[in-house]
This record gives sequence, C-alpha cells and structure tokens, in this order.
Amino acid sequence: MSFITVHLNVVSAHESIFSGCIKSLQITGSEGELGIVPGHAPLLTALKPGMARFIKSDNTEEVLYVAGGMLEVQPRSIIVLADVVQRANEIDGQAAIAAKASAEEKINHLSKDADFTLLAAELARAVAQLRVIQMAKKKN
Repeated sequence: MSFITVHLNVVSAHESIFSGCIKSLQITGSEGELGIVPGHAPLLTALKPGMARFIKSDNTEEVLYVAGGMLEVQPRSIIVLADVVQRANEIDGQAAIAAKASAEEKINHLSKDADFTLLAAELARAVAQLRVIQMAKKKN
C-alpha cells in the first residue's frame, strides 16, 4: 500500500504548533538527520536542537526550530513532542548571533570550572536557530 501523505502533530509543553497532513519531514534526531516520508517504519527517538522542515500536502514548506524532545513515527502519523518549538519569524536573530558568539568565546577560553557540555549545547542551540532563519529566508 502506498501513502501520499501522513498526519503530523508538532506540540510543545505550551502549545500545538502544527497539525495536518504532510508529504515529508526532515528533523534532527539523536543519531543525526532523519528523513521521514509516508509509510516510514515505526520509530521512536530523542530529538536534538535543530531544524524541523516539512512539506505540507499543498506543497508549501514550513521550517521550525526544535530544541529537543521526542519523535514518534507510526505508519499513518508522526508526533513531535518538543521541549521548545519556534517558527523562524519568532526567533530573535540578533540574540542567536550573540549567544553563538558568547558560547564560542567561552569554549575558546575554557576555564577549569567551565562545563564544556553545557557550552557545546548552548552553541548547538544558537547555530540551529540561525540555520532555521537562513532556511526560511531561502524559501522566501
């Protein structure tokens, strides 16, 4: 059996961001980038901070920033349970640039009491937000 679309729900602790049929989803899982299409095998994985990019049933594209969470894929539905989700136009680009620069500076001048894991996570979040902004600008 061949499917054309699959139902996607993107929710955070605060709100439902998207609910509808999509043709494909690209998202950052704990083990790397994932490409999900209708009929995909069941999957449950943690999400890393990154971009969620999906093509809706009307062939329009939406790009979101997802700051971790869980992804569940079933044959007829996909659920993104995100810690934080933002649309590209909701991201403060200047704040993301400042956060990236701050994290890079702290990593480059690492002190004994600094937590490299936290700094790397801070840098990853800022880079992912900037990537979402960049992708959104490309599609417009």
